[in-house]
Amino acid sequence: MRSAPETDVETTLLGPVLADRSCGDCTACCTVLTIDTPDLKKPAGQPCENLFEGGCRIHAERPHICRTWFCAWRRVATMPEDARPDRSGLLVSLNFVRAPQNCFEGVSINIRVLAGSEAIENGMAAVVLDSLCDQLIPVWFSDGSSKMLLHPDDDVARLVLSGDPAPPHLEDEVSAWRERYGVFMPTHGR
Repeated sequence: MRSAPETDVETTLLGPVLADRSCGDCTACCTVLTIDTPDLKKPAGQPCENLFEGGCRIHAERPHICRTWFCAWRRVATMPEDARPDRSGLLVSLNFVRAPQNCFEGVSINIRVLAGSEAIENGMAAVVLDSLCDQLIPVWFSDGSSKMLLHPDDDVARLVLSGDPAPPHLEDEVSAWRERYGVFMPTHGR
């Protein structure tokens, strides 16, 4: 008997890659992201050694990490067409942190403002946030030097982290976050 294929975490949380969205000329991920795999190592903020003016010089044989990674714009249909990283100045990705400082960092969406971006001033950042902050996935916003948690809101985040009882109007929401992200919460003191 054949078992059903396993769905990767990105597909489970963000959905499948959308057939009508392709990277086109966008190479933001080839510069912005840190890559540290056996096949490819590249520090954040530096272009990949395989990137040249026409795209990826090894595209046909690119490493597994490059074949399987897709920014959220390629997966989240509610993100507008103009949110493609090279157009919007925002790179949105699902992040995994091996040693999270809190439960909202283990698995989360990170919106990175790219150098020279006007996404905050022109309102694109707000549009992208609105398209992402309706799910039970933490959303962080980063300018490259610091990051801040934008979803869930401060009241809910504080209650989730503290373990304090939630007021009636927040009980369901706080409970849902604790249930989903409890695996990332410290067990000491509880």
